[in-house]
Amino acid sequence: MIPHINALDHLVLTVVDIGRTVAFYEALGMVAEEFTPADGSTRTALKFGPHKINLHQKGHEYLPHAQSAVPGSADICFLSDSPPEAWVARLQALGIAIEEGPVRRTGATGPLLSVYIRDPDLNLIEIAHPLSG
Repeated sequence: MIPHINALDHLVLTVVDIGRTVAFYEALGMVAEEFTPADGSTRTALKFGPHKINLHQKGHEYLPHAQSAVPGSADICFLSDSPPEAWVARLQALGIAIEEGPVRRTGATGPLLSVYIRDPDLNLIEIAHPLSG
């Protein structure tokens, strides 16, 4: 039997300022959590649903890490049950510039209606609402 991958547990973002990153993603509904891995260090993660984003401070990345761990290199799509109009209103209320959207896209499981923004490190963030049909 050939082994296969069936889910994503977490991803890592390398960021300039962990506090600023936490504030941004908390405004999007994520929850910050400190955790202590086996090495005894204290780390910060952003939790949403059954997933999390671990944060690494630029210049102080935990080993092992990506070959080129740099802020602003990520392009991430998050799924939301909320319609894009609700996100546009929320983002405008927060003063977060919308880079593009709402616009139709194709996701892993079908059509999406997406809004694009940038986080504090200029990572491209897509907030997508699945469309039926």
